[in-house]
Amino acid sequence: MESLHNKVAIITGGSSGIGRATAHALAEHGARIVVADINAEGADTVAADITRTGGQAVGVRCDVAEESAFDDLKAFTLGHFGQVDVVMNNVGVLTSGRPDHLPVEEWQRIININLFSVVRSNAAFLPPLIEQGSGHIINTASFAGLFTYAYDRLPYAACKAAIVQISEGLRVYLHPQGIGVTVLCPGPVLTNISASMPPTFGPAVGIRGPGEQFALLDPEVVGEQVAEAVLNDTFMLYTHDQVRDVLVDRASDWNAFIARQTDKIAQNPGIFL
Repeated sequence: MESLHNKVAIITGGSSGIGRATAHALAEHGARIVVADINAEGADTVAADITRTGGQAVGVRCDVAEESAFDDLKAFTLGHFGQVDVVMNNVGVLTSGRPDHLPVEEWQRIININLFSVVRSNAAFLPPLIEQGSGHIINTASFAGLFTYAYDRLPYAACKAAIVQISEGLRVYLHPQGIGVTVLCPGPVLTNISASMPPTFGPAVGIRGPGEQFALLDPEVVGEQVAEAVLNDTFMLYTHDQVRDVLVDRASDWNAFIARQTDKIAQNPGIFL
């Protein structure tokens, strides 16, 4: 996409963290923003902040777990701005628990929010984007979907790995039709994703990160990375370039890689890698 000027961008999970930062970044590049979030007050606040600084934005409540959420969001956006050009599927929730303690119902909850929200978004927005022959989709995945560094968040990691694969397939299908696809894979970023986590299922589990080489980033850094990815038609967007070394290491000898990860976690189950 050569320019974001007067384009209309929808961002789910837009009231905080990466979503909020991306809303501001896209607005600074001239896009008109729909800030969608289950927290209606937070969405309105972000939209008001953008408007106050000279941009155009509107907030709307959106619970991506609801079947009609994206059809309603599409109708709202078309009614307000008359078009849709960029869709960022950014909602993600975490859970914590050892694999033998996580109930099936919790798996279903996480998959419905993290994965099926993307499926529902595609059902609503792919047809109009394909019809107009232009646009861009951004799917937020995670380092957790690229390689394993913990065992206590399997539903989250499984969803994020699936989102990477969905995004690759969409890129192959949509790019010849004039539509860009970016999969955002964040490493450590200062967000409030843990605020909505339920208590740990079963015995306490130490929180682990992907590695000490990955510095904690401010969301504003990531928001600008996303804006540049849309403008440059970038598919894979890592927040930390060092992750390539980890992925090359795994691809070189997957058995040895997972053995090393297993040893690290067994030796230090409750610390950051």
